[in-house]
Amino acid sequence: MTLDELQRIKQWHVAHKADHPLEYHLWDLVLTVWMLGWVGWFPICAFGEPCAAPVCLIGIFVPSLYVAWRTRAHLRHTLRCDWIDARN
Repeated sequence: MTLDELQRIKQWHVAHKADHPLEYHLWDLVLTVWMLGWVGWFPICAFGEPCAAPVCLIGIFVPSLYVAWRTRAHLRHTLRCDWIDARN
């Protein structure tokens, strides 16, 4: 995902925070894990802890995985997701 896509989705969540508080907080959690994934590489490189590298790599891809999961659920009509259009 690009930073523009992340920003568009975040802006949608901020604009609809009162209507969808759980989605708002869940997206904040996704972004927090994403940021921890990127920041986690510094200790891995500095202290030589390669066992933490897979966790950081997964953290980096959490937003893309989350959006893909929500898109599939939205297309199958199992979960309504109004911010899918914010991606386009």
